[in-house]
Amino acid sequence: MKHYLEESNVVLGALESSEQGLSEQEAAARLERNGKNKLAEGKKESLLHRFLKQLAEPMTIILLVAALISAGVEIYNGLQHGFEFPADVVIILAVVLINAILGVFQESKAEKAIEALQEIAAATSKVIRDGKLVSVHSEDLVVGDIIVLEAGDAVPADARIIECASMKIEEAALTGESVPVTKQEGVMRANANGDVALGDRKNMVFMGSTVVYGRGKAVVVATGMDTEMGKIADALASAQEGKTPLQIKLAGLSKILTYLVIGICVVIFGVQLIRHGVGFEPILNSFMLAISLAVAAIPEGLATVVTIVLSIGVTNMSKRNAIIRKLTAVETLGCTQIICSDKTGTLTQNKMTVVDHYGADENLLATAMSMCSDAEFDREAKTAVGEPTECALVNYAEKLGFDKNDQKLEYVRIGEVPFDSMRKMMTTVHRVGDHIVQFTKGAPDEILKRCTRAIVDGKEVEMTDAIRAEILAANKGMADQALRVLAASKKELVAEPAAYEAEAVECDLCFVGLVGMIDPVRPEVKPAIDECRSAGIRPIMITGDHKDTAVAIAMQLGIIEDASQAITGAELDNISDEEFESAVEKYSVYARVQPEHKTRIVNAWRKKGKVTAMTGDGVNDAPSIKNADIGVGMGITGTDVTKNVADMILADDNFATIVSAAGEGRRIYDNIRKAIQFLLASNLSEVLSIFFATLIGFTIFQPVQLLWINLITDCFPALALGMEKPEADVMKRQPRDSKEGIFAGGLGLAVFYQGALVTLITLASFFVGHFAFGNGTWDSLRALDAAGLISDHGTTMAFMTLALCEVFHSFNMRSLRGSIFTMKGQNKWLWGAGILSLVLTSVVVLVDPIARIFGMVHLTFPEYFIAMALGFCIIPLVEIVKLVHRIIDKKRGVTHAN
Repeated sequence: MKHYLEESNVVLGALESSEQGLSEQEAAARLERNGKNKLAEGKKESLLHRFLKQLAEPMTIILLVAALISAGVEIYNGLQHGFEFPADVVIILAVVLINAILGVFQESKAEKAIEALQEIAAATSKVIRDGKLVSVHSEDLVVGDIIVLEAGDAVPADARIIECASMKIEEAALTGESVPVTKQEGVMRANANGDVALGDRKNMVFMGSTVVYGRGKAVVVATGMDTEMGKIADALASAQEGKTPLQIKLAGLSKILTYLVIGICVVIFGVQLIRHGVGFEPILNSFMLAISLAVAAIPEGLATVVTIVLSIGVTNMSKRNAIIRKLTAVETLGCTQIICSDKTGTLTQNKMTVVDHYGADENLLATAMSMCSDAEFDREAKTAVGEPTECALVNYAEKLGFDKNDQKLEYVRIGEVPFDSMRKMMTTVHRVGDHIVQFTKGAPDEILKRCTRAIVDGKEVEMTDAIRAEILAANKGMADQALRVLAASKKELVAEPAAYEAEAVECDLCFVGLVGMIDPVRPEVKPAIDECRSAGIRPIMITGDHKDTAVAIAMQLGIIEDASQAITGAELDNISDEEFESAVEKYSVYARVQPEHKTRIVNAWRKKGKVTAMTGDGVNDAPSIKNADIGVGMGITGTDVTKNVADMILADDNFATIVSAAGEGRRIYDNIRKAIQFLLASNLSEVLSIFFATLIGFTIFQPVQLLWINLITDCFPALALGMEKPEADVMKRQPRDSKEGIFAGGLGLAVFYQGALVTLITLASFFVGHFAFGNGTWDSLRALDAAGLISDHGTTMAFMTLALCEVFHSFNMRSLRGSIFTMKGQNKWLWGAGILSLVLTSVVVLVDPIARIFGMVHLTFPEYFIAMALGFCIIPLVEIVKLVHRIIDKKRGVTHAN
């Protein structure tokens, strides 16, 4: 059936639907029968493909090469001396396998987490079912559903229009037509071929298009792959999440480490050959040493730790009403410097209430305001439902005894010119008995421009300068009280307008009156503004309200100190881009702005090098949200268009949530840096231990021992550091530079000195084990090295000390500058990880069969105690260095809180 060639009532009949919509039971049955209203998704990567991708990582390849060489050594030794259990090979391969499985698991988990978040932010549609307007997930729409469309809505399915009020739809995604199409309800006329071209079907709306103006109703005629969009798209894969800047930097670091490892291995291999000569066994022993070094230098758990910490952070943010749509936003939030926020609903509660009025006839004023609105009065709930401002007007009329449900029967709406942000007004036309009346409401200054008469003492009189001045004075009086002011007007018509065009009907009006509404400030916003100030974040208010109203609320919140810091959209129009860019820092309040002004504001701040967040809800806000470093969409009042381009969605439309998310972004980044510093310092200590031991002339560790430390001793505490609560000064310091590298802020120096300290402690433990408990000598040490063997007691004690040193050092990382002894609260995850690592490592050295697999011996109690005591030394040593740093910082005027 070609629905566009049939009358709307015929289409409804054919689809077994009506203007009252389907019943919930029928909708559920059709959904079960025909499936979800969504396009086929692209084929996902198989588990095998994901697993092979994990094995293709440069560091993993080095480990596989290490396992291959170890296998060769084991085979040679087996032929010479008899075969033994190839512990090194098995454990290295096990590590590679486990790491790859964990990588695939984490990738799948992250994918599911993103899908869950998308479900939270899933597109919804307004649908009439059982005669009531309800909101349902767009994917649950079925053929026969009656959908209600307004400006800013994404069209969720193909549908035949049954009611239309100046509706215009952007169909570029489907037809390539850049100009919005004006829609209508009537039947289309077929061409010579008995059809109508897709772009000319003006009584149809299509999935993938966007309502940019007006409103309407339509009956769904096709869903999912049966839509026009489905016909031209065999599969639509959901957008893949790109890597964050930090992950890209870490990938670069991984490559650098890989090349560095290869370089160091070649050098050590050469040194060993020079020392022991060229021969098969020396070459094999040198290979094993090189393998040890490669294993020591590779932070196997780094990428996994960072991904998990980011994923946990995103989940935590969603619990706090900040839904992150792009992982890059997590990092960018931590360095936000400017937050440009809408006033209504974000800084305020969006619960408008009429508290003042001006006009000779309050009953007529209330009637005009109520009739010229799309909000409805719900008798059961005893309140209006719809857009907040219009709800306030309908509730105002109801309090005066005018129930809109009854008034609609008397004032039958026969036409309208919908509100838009350019005109700042709305018009409705009603048949009242045998005559026609028009009501127009909107911004007082815009309404007054079109008024030639006014109601004074119950009579219509000509508009004079004196009357106009009195109206403007009343308007200013309300605005000075931070009230939002709307004006109402009327016009008696002899006939229905020939065309509902703004220019034709919104003229020669009669002024009726003003109403003043208050939208209370959210109580949590003022503390959030104060927190912004202390965090070096500048809040900017943007509103379509009158300048006086904006200034009053901004001063109440502490955004500005005087009116000179506010500017209107009209004033902004008179400033060139160059002038505005040089003056942008003067202004913190923008009043009476148009959506395009938002883009200018964002661009001006970004050209200043400031990381800028911008909120928005309307369809025209999409460009400014897209241009901002962080686009913030509104979860309650936001249109589908703005949500789709936003980096973050506020589930509660609350400014305080943005500030909370910025703090969470800082915490996550801090914790990732702590984990990176901890892991790199640990790996550096292993590399330095092997390097200096080689120079001295002995072998300190085997590859399998280092793998255990890297994956068991290090990974658990590193993950636990990602759960660390924010430091006390996290929102008391200036935002970090978004361009700073991984090693900025002294992290590189900290990695070096901490790695060096752990190296010294580990070597000390080795010498204690070899000389004091192993009764060894320098000659015996060199003899063991020449034979490719290790000092049992020395290596075991060094292993235990290194492992415990890194466990204890993880507690140092709770604060990069502050003392751990003055920090408030404890990280229970870190304690759990530390205890787990301690127990597992103790099992390796205290249980004989396991100790033999790892090439170690059972430690006596004195050896165990000394190894633990040496490991604990890292805490006081790092505390001393931190103290020196704090003293230096204090002299520079920098303070640190715990």
